[in-house]
Amino acid sequence: MRWMELSCGTDSGRVEEIASILGRYGQGGPAIEMPEPEPGGENSVTVKIYLPYGRSYKANKKRLEEELAKASLALQLRERVLKPEDWFESVKRHFGVLEIGEKFIIRPSWMIQALPASTRVVIELDPGAAFGTGLHPTTRICLVRLEKCILPGMKVLDLGTGSGILSIAAAKLGAASVLALDIDPLAIKAARSNIKTNLVEQYVQVKRGTLSFRLSRQFRNILDLVLANITSRAISDLAQGFIRVLKPGGILVASGIHAAGLDEVLIKLAMADFKLEAIDQDGEWYGVVARK
Repeated sequence: MRWMELSCGTDSGRVEEIASILGRYGQGGPAIEMPEPEPGGENSVTVKIYLPYGRSYKANKKRLEEELAKASLALQLRERVLKPEDWFESVKRHFGVLEIGEKFIIRPSWMIQALPASTRVVIELDPGAAFGTGLHPTTRICLVRLEKCILPGMKVLDLGTGSGILSIAAAKLGAASVLALDIDPLAIKAARSNIKTNLVEQYVQVKRGTLSFRLSRQFRNILDLVLANITSRAISDLAQGFIRVLKPGGILVASGIHAAGLDEVLIKLAMADFKLEAIDQDGEWYGVVARK
C-alpha cells in the first residue's frame, strides 16, 4: 500500500480554513508546518495531508479540489508518492518515547533500550501504515482526557481507532470492554497487531466499520464512554448516533476538530441533547467533552 502526500502553501491568515477542508479527506488529519517567523514579512505555511494511493485516490482528489474551489481557494496541490518503507522510515525518524499526560508512556516497538523505572502505563506501539502515534495533537488531547474520565469496568467505543492507541490506553486503565472501529483496512491490521503486543486482546475487539444505524441500535444505552478522534464533519454527522449508544451520564470525548469546525460540532452536539463539559485545545486543534 502506498500513500500520496498532498501539500499546499498558504499565508497564516487562511491556514485554519484550508486545514479544515483538507482534513476531511486526509488520513489522521492535516499536518501544519510553520517556519520560524521573519520580522516584517508574511510567513508561508505548508499544509499536508495523506491519502491512500489506490483506486479511489483520483476521485477523492477531485472532490477535494472542487471543495477548495467552492471556498474560493485557488490552490495548487503538490503530490508526492510515499512507499510503505518511506512512510515507516519517516515515522521512525520522528517517533521516540513520549510521556503524555500524567499516566502514559508511548514507546516505539522497535526501541530495544529499557525504559527507566516509572509508575506510568506503557503503551508499545508500531503504527505501521496507519495513523496514531501520540505525536498528533488530537491523539494527545484524547489521551489526556481519557485518563481523567475513565473508570474501571467501563464499556468503551473507540471510533476511528487508527493504530489502536486509545483502545489500548482504555484497556490498560481498566475498561471492561472496548470496541475499536475503523474503515481503513491498514488501520485494522495495525490496531490488531498493537493490541496483541500490549496483551489486551481479551478486552479489545477490533472491527472494520463505523457507527452505523444498525450498530447504534445494537448498543443503545449500553456504553459508558465513546472516544472519537476523527473529523469535525464526522463528529457532527454522528452526534445522534453517539447519544443513542451512551448510557445516561455517559461521556463523549471527541477530537480531530480544527478551529473552523468547532462551532458546527458544538451546535450538533447541543441539538443531540449533549451537555458540554469541557473544550480542550492543543495548538490549532480542539477536543470536546460532552455528557448524555
